[in-house]
Amino acid sequence: MKRNQNQHKPKIFNKVFLTSLTLLTLTFTTAQNKEPLYKDASKTTKERVDNLISLMTLEEKVGQISTPLGWKMYNKTKNKKATLSDLYKSEIQNRQIGGLWGLLRADPWTQKTLETGLHPKEAAKITNAIQKYAIEETRLGIPLLLEEESMHGHMAIGTTVFPTAIGQASTWNPDLIQKMAEAIALEVRSQGSNVGYGPILDVAREPRWSRVEETFGEDPFLIAELGKAVISGFQGTSKSDLKDGKHIAATLKHFAAYGVSEGGHNGGAVHLGERDLFSNYLYPVKDAIDAGVLSVMTAYSSVDGVPSTAHKSLLTNTLRKDWGFTGFVISDLYSIEGLYQSHHIVDSKEDAAAASMNAGVDADLGGEAFQQPLIQAVKDGKVSIERIDEAVRRVLTVKFDLGLFDNPYVSPKEAEKLVLSEKHIALAREVAKQSITLLKNENNLLPLDKNTKNIAVIGANADMMYNQLGDYTAPQPEDNIVTVLEGIQHKLPNANITYVKGTAVRDTTQTNIPAPVQAAKNAQVAIVVLGGSSARDFKTEYQATGAANIASEGDEILSDMESGEGYDRSTINLMGKQLELLQAVVATGTPTVLVLIKGRPLLLNWPSENVPAILDAWYPGQEGGNAVADVLFGDYNPAGRLPVSVPKSVGQSPTYYNVWFPERRDYVEEDAKPLYPFGFGLSYANFEYKNVNIDVNEAGKDSKITINVEITNTSKVDGEEVAQLYIRDVLSSTVTPVKQLRAFERVFIKAGETKKVTFTLTPKHLALYDVEMNHIVEPGTFKIMIGTSSEDIKLEDSFEITNPIQL
Repeated sequence: MKRNQNQHKPKIFNKVFLTSLTLLTLTFTTAQNKEPLYKDASKTTKERVDNLISLMTLEEKVGQISTPLGWKMYNKTKNKKATLSDLYKSEIQNRQIGGLWGLLRADPWTQKTLETGLHPKEAAKITNAIQKYAIEETRLGIPLLLEEESMHGHMAIGTTVFPTAIGQASTWNPDLIQKMAEAIALEVRSQGSNVGYGPILDVAREPRWSRVEETFGEDPFLIAELGKAVISGFQGTSKSDLKDGKHIAATLKHFAAYGVSEGGHNGGAVHLGERDLFSNYLYPVKDAIDAGVLSVMTAYSSVDGVPSTAHKSLLTNTLRKDWGFTGFVISDLYSIEGLYQSHHIVDSKEDAAAASMNAGVDADLGGEAFQQPLIQAVKDGKVSIERIDEAVRRVLTVKFDLGLFDNPYVSPKEAEKLVLSEKHIALAREVAKQSITLLKNENNLLPLDKNTKNIAVIGANADMMYNQLGDYTAPQPEDNIVTVLEGIQHKLPNANITYVKGTAVRDTTQTNIPAPVQAAKNAQVAIVVLGGSSARDFKTEYQATGAANIASEGDEILSDMESGEGYDRSTINLMGKQLELLQAVVATGTPTVLVLIKGRPLLLNWPSENVPAILDAWYPGQEGGNAVADVLFGDYNPAGRLPVSVPKSVGQSPTYYNVWFPERRDYVEEDAKPLYPFGFGLSYANFEYKNVNIDVNEAGKDSKITINVEITNTSKVDGEEVAQLYIRDVLSSTVTPVKQLRAFERVFIKAGETKKVTFTLTPKHLALYDVEMNHIVEPGTFKIMIGTSSEDIKLEDSFEITNPIQL
């Protein structure tokens, strides 16, 4: 019996074992077939990110934080359908990249033309194909961040081109700039990209610097207000907006203090004290972080000897620990390699990768440092896997928050309909109109009479479409752009309009001054359009970073380009024979209007003394010609205000208004005041300020100071006024500015009407950094100055703060 029982035991055991094995196999198979948690849209972003990271190899993680150049990832020849390139498939399969920069970019540097680049419908098809391949042909199916230049319109073919940032700042209208940013975001997202580079928050106090046009000017407060407007326009006002197909993640540029490099050299060393850095250059950045910007880009420059891309104190301590930034930090193009190629603080790509990663850089733009060099740095113990996971988590979080794992594709038909819509074209015209600044209007020459029959339109920038679009602009069909000449022709179709170029911006070999002089003599008014240009051409040579190499004076014909990335200047005169041309036209005695199209402040001493009317249009974008014509002929009353001071000489530079005490003394040759101060701009209307009222409500950090002022339009013309409020801390423990902008309002006032304008100040607007670098409002007297510019103060008053307020 026992033997028989023992004989039966193995049979029973085998049956149980086989049943259990079958169940285990079924369970394992079911688990294999079940979608992983990170693909479950009902889970939180954190749960999905944590799950995905737990499944990734080191190589996949490093791939996620690499962002190669995008325009190489498709092939298209003239009249041919665009297809994915073998390079893209290789990058996905071998490097498992997590994003692309400038996939839809087109310009002479990328060698993408109207024929070989992508128009909106084609762009949407390619981005769909890019995402489809990444999702379906990789182990984990992670979609890509597709990042695009977006500061004054999406830098792609067939998109809406708005005024450059310096023109946007001249509007002094954050609400309008938010609408513009919403339009740009819609165009970017509808074509399938999902990250926009902007806002650019560099404080520009050096007019020789090549990238002034990309900035909101010299004042931290104005920059901060406009920067927040761009972030809201790009990202929406709630987290859920990121998934609505209309918004994109914003990338703040350039961290930190990029706009004040030594000698105006792009990417040169920055020499700042800690108090100046935090009081001025980081002021708008802190506001952007508080506004929820999702990405921050480092700068090429160094700050006090530490390259921005390896600046742990700023990238980790300030951004993360002090300010609570939760997005990701990305290097500027090749700036990680720049740690050893330019700054010489390390001697290998591996050490550059380690230095930047350990400092707080989460993603690499364009370079290869965050590939094998970073992987080797991890293996060599120079970078911890925890730090890699941290960086990957930040990038993946943005991808999930954008909804890319659940809805990565777009409609090509919708892209074709939404990009460059009539609504966006009208908005581009509105931004351009509000940006135009009237610098002089002697004897009310402007607005010009629409019954004028004979008009001479003269100058290098009167009919050069790319000269009015600025840097970071893609090739555009000519029908999309309205030049100043065309705008005037549209405005006065029955007038006799004679156009003579006369001379180029820089080149002097083709100058013909007698022809425009004769045109002016035969005209009732001469409209002379001069300035500068950031227009790149296909003959220009470019650096690896995309900055242009300066054309040599020995070249047979010089390009017009004298501004834009890489084109720093030692003087800021009108180049070439432009001033000579202007002087010759004015000498005819014909009433002359100077229209300036340019990217940086230029010396205007002679024009300011001798030309009766001057308009500054900066780079006004595709509708610039119509906007200028609207202002010239009175269909729009200008209210643009300068966001930068215009010096009288290079020797005055820097000429910014909010200098620290003591006030500037005059030079031997000239006074220290600018030719045109910050905030300056004229109108066809006149305004009177009166009745200031101040209410102080002290409540610690919740304190509010409310200031009311009445403004009356005393003219017979409706117009807009830009009321500006400046403050001065009368007595402080550390040195503070002689005045600093702390509120402004652009307000429309009908002829004869009076409006009350209300400004509200909070402790942040009054605070300083004391001797211990505490951010604090000190008790004492604060002077307020209300006026039409930093120099033209109409009303003054003061208020008291009785208790210290620690921020």
